[in-house]
Amino acid sequence: MRRLFCLMVLIPLIAAGCAMVGPDYKKVTPESPENWEARMEKGLAATRPESDTLSQWWDVFGDPVLSELEQKAVEGNLEIRTALSRLRQARIRRGISRSDLYPGMDGSGQVQRQRGSEAMPASYAGEETDYYMAGFDVSWELDLFGGIRRSVQAAQAEVEASRADLQDVLTSLMAEVAVTYIEVRTYQQRLDVTRANIEIQKKTYALNNSRYQSGLVDELAVQQALRNLESSRAVISRLETGLTTAKNRLAVLLGQSPGALDEKLAPKRSVPAVPKYVAVGIPADAMRRRPDIRQAERQVAAQTARIGAATAELYPKFRLLGTIGLEALDSGSDFLDAGSRFWNVGPGVSWNIFHGRALRLNIDLQTEKQKQALIAYKSAVLNARQEIEDALTAYAREQMRQASLEKAVDAARRTEFLARDRYKAGLADFYNVLDAQRSLLELEDERIRSKGQVASELARLYKALGGGWQYYNSFLEQAQSVPDAEKSE
Repeated sequence: MRRLFCLMVLIPLIAAGCAMVGPDYKKVTPESPENWEARMEKGLAATRPESDTLSQWWDVFGDPVLSELEQKAVEGNLEIRTALSRLRQARIRRGISRSDLYPGMDGSGQVQRQRGSEAMPASYAGEETDYYMAGFDVSWELDLFGGIRRSVQAAQAEVEASRADLQDVLTSLMAEVAVTYIEVRTYQQRLDVTRANIEIQKKTYALNNSRYQSGLVDELAVQQALRNLESSRAVISRLETGLTTAKNRLAVLLGQSPGALDEKLAPKRSVPAVPKYVAVGIPADAMRRRPDIRQAERQVAAQTARIGAATAELYPKFRLLGTIGLEALDSGSDFLDAGSRFWNVGPGVSWNIFHGRALRLNIDLQTEKQKQALIAYKSAVLNARQEIEDALTAYAREQMRQASLEKAVDAARRTEFLARDRYKAGLADFYNVLDAQRSLLELEDERIRSKGQVASELARLYKALGGGWQYYNSFLEQAQSVPDAEKSE
């Protein structure tokens, strides 16, 4: 028994030191250029951003309502809860994989009433007896070729991929909340501008109606002014619909019912202004920061480990098997006596010798899946580079467009004033007033939309740079419940 005990201790130690079959994973890293293709203009700078600025980038807008909504979104968003559930599931699967490294024990017991055949030459032939048995069966697979350890490696990589998936959901949520909030403020400001223009058009209509009653102008001028006024009023309904839709979408992002944020968003605020300078860093840092790229890289690692697990199926599996228990009949023997004990122990081996090439085909399948995962990783890197470059260009160009619209609005206001003044003096046709008021409304609306678009493009830029998940990541890791098997990590 002492020899057997020593053997059971030594064999696992030897197995742990054995090399694992299959390929070892070599970490892949994203290839990135030294500099951005987009020009660093309109406040963009290729300097490394501050960690606090990047992790809480929404604070650059200086809007306390937006900052509060961002925090509530993390606490209530259902996509975040779903990603947390996926992470917990991955951790549980890892625990299941690790359990195969340890011995398994099963207990069994039975009580039977039996009668021996009288035709058989036995001590209890023809007699009825009670049979009692209780015991434990132990089985321990020795991971000599690393199949179990490769499965654990794959499960560990899946945990890390799920964590990156959670961070990616966080990154997208932070940007989506900001963009939707900016949309709400944009609609509110567009409504204010439209209502202000309607007041001007009301005065123009009243003036024309008064002059028509006096015989100074014909009915055509009155109807033209009315047409202009009602066309502007028709815009109000469309803007109010867009505002309600944006508020409802924002509420759902926070995990609340549509309309739940109406009271909080009722006080009007201007469209958030962007900072004068925005540090974007270098491409290599952005590639390392993005969670979707890390997730794709961890999937490659997991699939590489699965090749090793499939390869291990080609080799024999060695196990230590043992049984210990109590067994007795009712004929004067005591079930709990030392003489009722029985046991057996010894090694076992199984080998998948022939399965119609299924084992080798499975290796080919896992290898092909690894190639697919590597392609997906390269695609994630390319898509990330495109997203950042597009965001950089869109942010700078929209600022240029906004600057031109500001000048156009100033010119349109002056034009409208001059047209009304000349019309009152009888020096210009009313058509000039109509055209000036219509152009003023369109340009002011477009200017507000452009201002909101600039702020939205900045939010999308920070999302593309992989910012936002860092601030709430530790909070989510602490908030989630961790299985008991993982509390020792």
